[in-house]
Order: sequence, then C-alpha cells, then structure tokens
Amino acid sequence: MFFASDNSGPVHPSVMEALAHANESYAMPYGADVLMDNVHTRIREIFEAPEAAVYLVATGTAANSLALATLCNPWETVFCSTVAHIHEDECNAPEFYTGGAKLTLVKGDDAKFTADALREAVEKEETRGVHGPQRGPVSMTQATERGTIYSLDEIRAIAKSAKAFGLPVHMDGARFTNALVALGCSAAEMTWKAGVDVVSFGGTKNGLMGVEAVIFFDPKHAWEFELRRKRGAHLFSKHRYLSAQMAAYLDDDLWLRSAKAANDATARLAHGLKQIEGTTFVHEPAVNMIFAGWSRAGHQRLHDAGAQYYIWEGALDGSDPDEILTARLVTDWSMTDENIDRFLDLVRG
Repeated sequence: MFFASDNSGPVHPSVMEALAHANESYAMPYGADVLMDNVHTRIREIFEAPEAAVYLVATGTAANSLALATLCNPWETVFCSTVAHIHEDECNAPEFYTGGAKLTLVKGDDAKFTADALREAVEKEETRGVHGPQRGPVSMTQATERGTIYSLDEIRAIAKSAKAFGLPVHMDGARFTNALVALGCSAAEMTWKAGVDVVSFGGTKNGLMGVEAVIFFDPKHAWEFELRRKRGAHLFSKHRYLSAQMAAYLDDDLWLRSAKAANDATARLAHGLKQIEGTTFVHEPAVNMIFAGWSRAGHQRLHDAGAQYYIWEGALDGSDPDEILTARLVTDWSMTDENIDRFLDLVRG
C-alpha cells in the first residue's frame, strides 16, 4: 500500500521496453538521436505549437530552475504561490540557477493565487528603484502541491495580469497531465492559448523513469536554454535514454491513459474515505492527491499493516485514539482497487 508519492510507483512496462530497445544499438549523443526528432514532432503536435522549442532534462528541479533562469535576471524576483514546489522543495535551486533572483510569495487559497493577488504582489515590488528586486516571471503550479487545479479562466486571468506588467509566465507541470485530464481540455488550451510562455511537461510522476520536457512556445529562448542546460550539467550525453522514455510516453496516448488511471484511483479512494464517519478533507481532490484527516487509531492500524504515506499534521504516537491526524495520499498509474480497498478497510477499523 504505497500512497506516499507518485514517485514511488513503478515505471510503465512500455517505457521499460522502449529503454531496452534504445539500448540495442548506437545513437548520436546530446539530443541528436532520431528518437528526439520524433519527440520534437509529437510534442509540437500535442501542444499545437509548430515553432516550440522542446528540450529534455532528467528532473523536475532542473526543468523548473533552468526554465526560470532563462526568463529571469539575477536582480529580479519570481512570483509564485506560498506552497509552490520551487519555494518549498527545491533547496533554493531556482535562486542558484538564476544567479540569485529571489522568490516573492503570492498568498491565496487552495494552494493557488488569483489574478488580483498577483497584481497586488507585483505592484508592491520595484518600488524601491535600484535598492529593491525588479519584477520577474510569474510561476504557477498545475496541478498544485495540494492536489487542486487552476481552471482555464484562472490561468488566463493570471497570465493577463502578468502580461499587463510585461512579465513572462511559467507553468510547473510536474503533474501537468493529471490536471489536463481533470479539466478535459487540450494541452494548448492549458498553456500558450491561456498566456503561458514556458511549461515543464512532467513525466516522472506519471510512469516514466526520469524525464521532464521543457517547452518554450517562443523559440527565441532556445539558444539561451541550451547554454544554461549545458552549463548547469543537465545535458545528457546518452540522451537517447531520455528520448526513449518521452517517445514511449507520448505513443498511443500513454501519458493521458496513465494520468487518468491515477486520477481515477484517487477518486475511488476519496469516495471511500468520505463514507467513513469522522473523515475530513482539507481540499477537495481534483487530481491524484488527497489531503484528508481521520483518527489516530486508523493511522496506527495502517502503520502496523505497512502502509506508506505521509502524515502531514499530527503525530502517530499519542494517547488519544480519536484525535484527527491529517495525511497526504498520492496515487499513481499502477494503483490497484485491491490496495485502495484494503487501505479503506484499515481506516474504517
């Protein structure tokens, strides 16, 4: 029962097969492999962006940090949510790769921020002239770190506010496809058609071994990103092993099917939890992540049975068996109904 993270799940068999096939012969290095040509074409088709610049890196940290560094000068600030991954979980990598640009946190609800909140935060910056940080990119996370999603109208409104100040928009899409499936929209509608300039198109959390795509919809950023990727030690020599993963991911809509499976698993889990008396939800689940609370006794039964997940608030050890502890649960493409039902039985007691 692994609900700790979609990072803990297995690589999809189709991806493993693609890697094995890529390993059968020689291929040109550094992204000059034939598979990468196919990835370029497919991603441009999916995003309806024939001029887009497409690059692969192995980690989400590299994807977000290098993309932001391409859009941000060292004396600028990046506007993001108070719980954005680039703020809470990147060990200051964005600041490192941008050469010192800071992050300005924009407050909001459900791990999101609004266009109005962004406008207020932007207006407060660049008020001290040379003594303060200058306004830089806006970064939003889709889906968010709390399992919520921005609607298309919300993305458009945020991008409109950003563009009113001449600021580019970055989307952290580690769980991009989970959000896309939940919204029932196209990749283009959730990105450049809504005003997004660059997206990190995640694959690692959705069944890949380790690869993320960085997509710039304006190719003017291409050369600078290439230089930053190389200088930042994220240009793979045996690049075909990244290409093979992404090619398999996009083939036969595996990316969509895997995200739907993960989202459906969370929907089943959420439905079951809601039937258990005393269970509370911090956020209404929209994708493959749940923040919910139930009794310490239920948590202890799960722990004794070997269930893996994060207790977000509260301590497992305690004297009150009825105290509510909040947990984060994440499902991936491989989650089975049997594991979900066993988990629910243990919560129920």
